[in-house]
Amino acid sequence: MGPGALADVLTTLQLPTNPNLLIGLEVSDDAAVYQLNSETALIQTVDFFPPIVDDPYTYGAIAAANALSDVYAMGGRPLLALAVAGFPGNLPQSIIRAILQGGADKVAEAGAVLAGGHTVVDQEPKYGLCVTGVVDPRRVTPKANAQPGDQLLLTKPLGTGIITTAIKREVGQADHLAAAVVSMLRLNQTAAEIAQTVEIHGATDVTGYGLLGHAAEIARNSGVGLQINAAALPLLPGALEYARTGIAPGGLYNNQEYLERDGYVTYSASVDAAQKRLLFDPQTSGGLLLVLPPAAADRFMRAYAAVGDSCWLIGRVVAGRGIAVSHTG
Repeated sequence: MGPGALADVLTTLQLPTNPNLLIGLEVSDDAAVYQLNSETALIQTVDFFPPIVDDPYTYGAIAAANALSDVYAMGGRPLLALAVAGFPGNLPQSIIRAILQGGADKVAEAGAVLAGGHTVVDQEPKYGLCVTGVVDPRRVTPKANAQPGDQLLLTKPLGTGIITTAIKREVGQADHLAAAVVSMLRLNQTAAEIAQTVEIHGATDVTGYGLLGHAAEIARNSGVGLQINAAALPLLPGALEYARTGIAPGGLYNNQEYLERDGYVTYSASVDAAQKRLLFDPQTSGGLLLVLPPAAADRFMRAYAAVGDSCWLIGRVVAGRGIAVSHTG
C-alpha cells in the first residue's frame, strides 16, 4: 500500500496496548519492540513481496535480506525467522526450493535460524520472512529523536526500483542489474553493529517509501525539519540515466504525491525531475539512514570505511518542519 492509503487505514484502528510495548502502531516505525526485562527487548517484523529478479534463489535471498533489515534498523540482532510465502499451484518444485533455500542461506549469513513458516496458494509468487530479534531497550534506534544539528548518513546507494523497472521493460542493461543485485543482497548487519558503538539518535532502513518517505517519518516523529543535499546522494550505476528517460515504478508516484502535498517537500531550482524520482524511488533491501550527532557521524564513517564499506553524508537535521532538497545540503 502507498503511504497515504496505509496512514488512512491505521488511523481508524483501535488496538489494545501494553506498557511493555515500547514501539507499536502508535508511531510509524520499522518493527515492533516489546521489552522483556531491563536488558532485553524483542523486535518483531514481517515483510514479503513478489519476485524482483528472475533467478529464484537470488529472489529468496533478497527478500530475506529486506526483512532482516528491519531488525538492524531498530539497532537489534536477528535470532529467528519464519518464512511467509504464496506460490501458484503449477510452479515447479525446483523453483520453490530455490526461493526457500536462498532465504534460508541469507538468514544463516545473518547468524539467525530459519525455523519454519507458512505457505498458501497464490496466483503470483510471494516470499518473505517474519523475523524476531533482540535489542537492549536502552539502545533502540527508532524513527524519532532527531535533533537540530544531527547529520544524516546513508549506507547504500539508491535506484533499485528504477533499475528493476527498466529490466522489466526490457530497456535495462545486465551490468546495471548486477550492481543492484549485489547491493540488495548485502545485509545491513555491519552498519547496525557499528552504529551501536557510537551515539545515535535514530535510524530507519530505506525501502518501499523511498528515501524521502522514510526520512519524513523520522522528521515528523521528531518534530524537526531536514535538509537533503541532492548532489551528495549515492546512486547505483544506470539509475540516473533511466530516471532521465522517465522510467519509474508505480509506487514512486504514490510516494511523491503523498509527501509533496501541502508543500512538505520543497526543492531548489537546480533539482531536476530525474533527481526527484530518485528521492522517491521505492527501494528493495536498501541501506540504513542514520541520524547521528556530528562527532558520532565522523566516528561511524571512519569505522565503516575501516571495514571496507562506504556511506554518504546526505544532509542534516534543522529546526522547523518539512524537507528542503537542494544541491548544497
